[in-house]
Amino acid sequence: MRTITYAKAISEGLAQAMRRDPRIYIAGEDVGIVGGTFLATQGLLAEFGPERVRDTPITETAIAGHAVGAAAAGMRPCIEIMWMDFMGVCMDEILNQAAKMHYMFGGQIELNLVIRVPEGAGFRAAAQHSQSLEAFFTHIPGLKVAFPSTPYDAKGLLMSSLCNRNPIIFIEHFQLYGWKGEVPEEEYLVPFGKAAIRREGTDITLVSWGWMVHKALAAANQLAQEGISTEVIDLRTLKPWDQETVISSVRKTKRLVIVHEAVRMNGFGAEIAATVGEEAFDSLDAPIKRVTAPDTPIPFSPVLEDAFLPNELTIAEAMRSLL
Repeated sequence: MRTITYAKAISEGLAQAMRRDPRIYIAGEDVGIVGGTFLATQGLLAEFGPERVRDTPITETAIAGHAVGAAAAGMRPCIEIMWMDFMGVCMDEILNQAAKMHYMFGGQIELNLVIRVPEGAGFRAAAQHSQSLEAFFTHIPGLKVAFPSTPYDAKGLLMSSLCNRNPIIFIEHFQLYGWKGEVPEEEYLVPFGKAAIRREGTDITLVSWGWMVHKALAAANQLAQEGISTEVIDLRTLKPWDQETVISSVRKTKRLVIVHEAVRMNGFGAEIAATVGEEAFDSLDAPIKRVTAPDTPIPFSPVLEDAFLPNELTIAEAMRSLL
């Protein structure tokens, strides 16, 4: 199978979906002429033209607001908000409109709406361009949340999102756009709510998503040299999330470590920990551990930002503490 980047997998998935369904169009800042800040929409303007690949003004409120209206009228917009941090600018459109219209109109309106949004730290972009806010959106009834960690899942989950009947927050970590992996040329779907077991193990269950999956795998490889067997689970989607796979793994390994780049307080890891505590407490031989960023704004200083982020060393240390 051929190998392509995460960004190329996204642009390919968009192109194939747009060829199949004329209702799908793209809108956002620099998605057309530039091809996206991280080149995830590169080449689409040349094929589909400015009617279906629309460069917008710098106004997240208008980008999200027009998309909600277009989706309610039967179109299938796929918009890009350039930075996760700027989702706060259009939260009314997402929180009070997109997420609630289907419910408030008694099912008469379906919002086939995808909001693509990059997030994450590590680019020295400081406190207003580096936040991981996925937990915000899992807390809103009516939304689905995807967070692929590989090029294969990026294309498959995006194609699933574009034919879904719900508003979807599709999160892409900045660090992954250049990541390469095997991706089929043909169309395919990756289902929501089905985790991937990236590595099988018997001693500890390690759960993560997005960029941190790769840090988790690096930590698992490190501990394997010490004779510790780690099962690494990539959730792939956070809403819905695959409780069955996680709980089954915990019942086998008896230990759970959750890793996410978002700050600790009320991060999505707390939801996983609470669910496992409710459903599989009797299986645990040690407390559940979370490896997260601290509850501070993200520093600009390279040394401080590196210390802020979880890495394979801090993940491995947390796992050793449970044994």
